[in-house]
Amino acid sequence: MGVKSPAFLGERLRHLREDRGLSQAALARRLGISASYLNQIERDQRPLSAAVALRINAVLGVDLRVVSHEEEGRLIADLREALADAGVGPEITTADLQDLASTRPALGQALLALHRRARAATERAEVLSAWGDGRGEGTVPLPLAGGAPLLMPYDEVRDFFYDRHNHIAELDDAAERLYLDGRLVLEARSVGLERLLRDDHGVRVRPLDAAEVAPGLLRRFDPASRVLGLAPGLNEGQRQFQMAAQLAFLEHAGLLARLIEAPLLGSAPARALARIGLAAYFAGAVVLPYGAFLEAAERLRYDIELLGEAFGVGFETVCHRLSTLQRPGAPGVPFIFVRVDRAGNISKRQSATDFHFSRVGGTCPLWTVYEAFAQPGRVLTQIARMPDGRAYLWIARTVTHRQGGFRAPGKTFAIGLGCDLHQAGRLVYARGLDLGDPEVATPIGAGCKVCERADCPQRAFPPAGRTVLVDENRRRFEPYAAL
Repeated sequence: MGVKSPAFLGERLRHLREDRGLSQAALARRLGISASYLNQIERDQRPLSAAVALRINAVLGVDLRVVSHEEEGRLIADLREALADAGVGPEITTADLQDLASTRPALGQALLALHRRARAATERAEVLSAWGDGRGEGTVPLPLAGGAPLLMPYDEVRDFFYDRHNHIAELDDAAERLYLDGRLVLEARSVGLERLLRDDHGVRVRPLDAAEVAPGLLRRFDPASRVLGLAPGLNEGQRQFQMAAQLAFLEHAGLLARLIEAPLLGSAPARALARIGLAAYFAGAVVLPYGAFLEAAERLRYDIELLGEAFGVGFETVCHRLSTLQRPGAPGVPFIFVRVDRAGNISKRQSATDFHFSRVGGTCPLWTVYEAFAQPGRVLTQIARMPDGRAYLWIARTVTHRQGGFRAPGKTFAIGLGCDLHQAGRLVYARGLDLGDPEVATPIGAGCKVCERADCPQRAFPPAGRTVLVDENRRRFEPYAAL
């Protein structure tokens, strides 16, 4: 997919400027151009020249053309899913979607909004129908007044983090200031965090008693007694993370409140969920401060297990933090991070790239993330190619979370970390792989309902908009264009 023409980058430039709190006049001064010229660029009345694009990269730390390319890829993937969900067949090609996303992105977003409204209306009708025939007994119908939210809260939060390329600069800066100001020392984070909570916020940290521990409970804060209880059995890195998360709520409540007022968080549940996610982001940034962690990641060639040993944290924590290292002027490898269970449910998903997680039709069974369950504890690698030609290097491994004693159920997940293939040479996991051989890549897709690979032997069902001819000799789906 080609890079978007510079003539259509005005909206993105305006968004970046406003996100950094700059007026047109202030940014124009930094770029060395007139405010009227910048105004014309933002309104797409003047093309963005290569010289100005380079200045923007130097001033804002962002290659505007690459950023727009990534957003274009996400829009294409969302449109493809919407069409599949609506049962539209293969007559709408990838080239058609690329043209729409590149030249009329606002129209593409409007089509997505219409699809979400239609889907919400269908869901309301199904619930009301269930109530009408008695199947809805014991449930609460979706309200007619005001309508249903166009996106589920977690989708709103996902889009919020996508919009920021999974990097929250304000929280990273706040976390690093703890070290720069001498309030924390990397080698003694636990002691330092307990001291900060006690001296600055009057909070005492203690372990929870066995009787106080509920399934899944990691910490409990009592604002009346100013006591933070931590679940027994947490390792040192987990204790640090939980203390840092509580510190975010106590010390940066105002910053969290400002961040969740973003337009993409349109519902109260989404804002509440985003607040928790942002506190967790801050905690990760405290335990793994940006500068020190990025330096170690580059020096160790992104070896996840060596990074875990160096900072005293687990495999999943390292992977999650690696997916956030997109500071302007000092970026790490742009990663995709995902956590799935044995049933294929995706419980965590973050991306600093244009890789898209399907909301319909599940994910691809050929993805190495699922193979990790068959080889627990081993780090697996895969070069995977999507239907649009983009190739990625994926790393996958299982992790197990367990609380309680004998017979207490544990939770096993597969963690996946991926990056664009052109970045793979920076990773230790590329050793021994022929990154230039197209035959090495495994063809995968975002999910069977949206995947264009009609000849895949692992299809669960044919693509949306196609009928199926069952071939008894080949014993698999044989998709044909609908008559």
